Amino acid sequence: MRLLLVLLMSTLTPLTVFAQGWPQKSIRMVIPYPPGGPTDVLGRIVAAKLPEVLGQQVVVDNKPGASGQIGASDVAKSAPDGYTLLTNASIHVINPHVYSKPLVDAVKDFTPVALIGIVPLVMVVPMSQAARDVKEFIAWAKANPGKVNFASSSAASAPHLAGEHFKQVTGIDMQHVPYKGSAPALADLAGGQVQVMFDSMPSSMGFIRGGKLKVLAVSNPKRVGALPNVPTMIEAGVADFDLGTWYGIWGPAGMPRDLVAKLNAEIVRVVGLPDTREKLAALGAEPSAYSAEDFAAFNRRELERWGRIVRAANIKLD
Repeated sequence: MRLLLVLLMSTLTPLTVFAQGWPQKSIRMVIPYPPGGPTDVLGRIVAAKLPEVLGQQVVVDNKPGASGQIGASDVAKSAPDGYTLLTNASIHVINPHVYSKPLVDAVKDFTPVALIGIVPLVMVVPMSQAARDVKEFIAWAKANPGKVNFASSSAASAPHLAGEHFKQVTGIDMQHVPYKGSAPALADLAGGQVQVMFDSMPSSMGFIRGGKLKVLAVSNPKRVGALPNVPTMIEAGVADFDLGTWYGIWGPAGMPRDLVAKLNAEIVRVVGLPDTREKLAALGAEPSAYSAEDFAAFNRRELERWGRIVRAANIKLD
């Protein structure tokens, strides 16, 4: 009986005390997109504050490619010891629906850690666009069939799917132009090379505040504090348009529960700090206090929701 107890304790102890000595070195936060995009912006806000509560440096590692799958694959192959994390957007649960052979399994290969925040998309157009609101843009687009291109941060991203959904509900003709990240897409939009984009607020706000882009609407069902005078898509007359994106943190599959709980608690703590909340609010992000279990359930619901949208748009990337 004593031997059995010793064996049992030897198997339980690593899991129950794992987080007590963690972290003992720097943490690598992989962001699967180029610098300057919304995932990078929100990820760096969190990464900059985590050392204050963890006592170790958090190093951001941008690894773009394959709609976020290159960076995600890097994390999935890493040891589940809490020293390699993935910060990604809702595309994490979109990719399984658009690739017949995705590089990673969005559920089985990862441990959900924390939801950073939920962010609306903004409908932005060049300052040279004559349309003053969504109704006028739709009228202009219908008068110019085949001449309207909409940009996205990548194929099958939330901005891409939002554009496809906009086409479906308004009946206008638009061609999709995918980019490698929001930053180059927004630059071309500001220059008039493309005509419209449904982008995440964190990357667009600099262009909006700098007078380089005109924002016509937000995708949230209610207005956002950072843009109080901008109507929602529903207010603008586009029914059934409640699409946003969100950002979270995952680790490799198999992370010990107590380590996940510690990480979640510290991330929620950081996201809830007044200066962090202020930065997130300025970007239109609604901070989250989800537990790791809540975030896992949220992942499953979003996997189903985006799957329905992908099937309606008939999007396949291979």
